[in-house]
Amino acid sequence: MSAPDRRTRLSPEERRRQLIAIGVGLLAHQPLEAVTIERVAAEAGVSRGLVFRYFGSKTGLHEQITVAVRDGLMRATEPRPELPPLDRLRDTITRFVAFAVDHRLTFYSLVRGAASGDHTVREIVDQVRDAQTDRLAAVFGDLGIAPSVRLRIALRAWVALAEQALVDGAVSTALDADELVDLLVGSVRAIVQVAIEPERS
Repeated sequence: MSAPDRRTRLSPEERRRQLIAIGVGLLAHQPLEAVTIERVAAEAGVSRGLVFRYFGSKTGLHEQITVAVRDGLMRATEPRPELPPLDRLRDTITRFVAFAVDHRLTFYSLVRGAASGDHTVREIVDQVRDAQTDRLAAVFGDLGIAPSVRLRIALRAWVALAEQALVDGAVSTALDADELVDLLVGSVRAIVQVAIEPERS
């Protein structure tokens, strides 16, 4: 009798994590919509039905892959509260750029998730953007800038600008990491300055 396949010894939670990790890994080579139940099953050496059992559908699989990428990005860019505000800003943006550079297609898939036909995937991507906006607001709050609707809109708009800059600069390698960091740090400070200036009559 042959030795049992070690993969069958995974607990249900371990198997689920394995399947999600495989899905995330596939994003390094293809967009999210191209990640299929069949490909994940083949990579894991399990049946298609088993993957369905964990995620219910291709859509369910995509949602969990997107959550994993979201969580990875948020962990990689967690602000360091011990740093002074402007140093914290540059440090966080530096790690944001590094994530986009190191995980180009994965980052691109996350950003493109906003255009997904799946409402849940769009919500997951928006959660990243909202959290990044909150982090920025905290930095500028520590610099004595009072919160306002105008500031919030400006910071949220900057997040979209940053994503596009990273797609154009990091994903396509048009700019190096240092250039991108300088561009993004300068642009967020500029947009905040505009947001807090008194409206002109």
